[in-house]
Amino acid sequence: MVGTLYVCSTPIGNLDDITLRALRVLREVDFIVGEDARRTRKLLAHHDIHTPFAPSLYQGAEGGRTKRVLSLLRQGRSVALVSDAGTPLLSDPGYPLVRACVAEGIPVVPIPGPSALLAALVASGLPMDRFLFLGHLPRQAGPRRKALAALRMVPHTVVFYESPHRIRATLALLAELHGPRPTVVARELTKIHEEFVRGTAAEVHREFAHREQIRGEFVVLLGPAPSAAAARLAEEADTVYDGGLGPGLPPQEALSGDGGEEHPPPTPGEPLGV
Repeated sequence: MVGTLYVCSTPIGNLDDITLRALRVLREVDFIVGEDARRTRKLLAHHDIHTPFAPSLYQGAEGGRTKRVLSLLRQGRSVALVSDAGTPLLSDPGYPLVRACVAEGIPVVPIPGPSALLAALVASGLPMDRFLFLGHLPRQAGPRRKALAALRMVPHTVVFYESPHRIRATLALLAELHGPRPTVVARELTKIHEEFVRGTAAEVHREFAHREQIRGEFVVLLGPAPSAAAARLAEEADTVYDGGLGPGLPPQEALSGDGGEEHPPPTPGEPLGV
């Protein structure tokens, strides 16, 4: 029998942000693989876990070392895949291993948990019913400008990761290309110096332009493009309106979206429906 690959989320900062299931899996598997053994061992030591760490899947060595992990799985060994922080594969190594396991019929089990992407989204105050995740932007200035310029008409919240070395330059581009657009920068999520800076793209850029030192890990969120968002809402309203008029409903009933159905008041003491 083949083994099982567990894709295991780990803390993005605070070492206590880990699920009971993740701790159990990390203790019970035969091997743990990830990016950097040094960072993972700090987490394992904090929770008194002594599972062996197999070859690191850092960038540049991932292809060759994936074969070694597959060999372990074929022998019936269980393996937990982790990243340095958060959920594996989200701008982190691991995709070639998961893809190979799926191709060979080796079970892949997700162990959900922390993610900088979701942590930033839920506290940003920006719409998150639909969002576009870009991972890391290109390092070169030209491609980075092109990537940000392409977001002018995106009607959803946009999320990407940025390094402390490029955050000023990236915010300058955002201010130039998307000046009045709502923007949030989340820094050092779940850590002691966690911070959210909110405002327009121009305002957030000015805030960081005046800082002497910029440290930490950053998640940048850009609100929906105003014109595109308005167009999307108008399109959705037209769909509801046209759909309501189809059966021959009067315009006021079509706009209500309830098909003209009357709803009697609840009986006293009767719970309201949700």
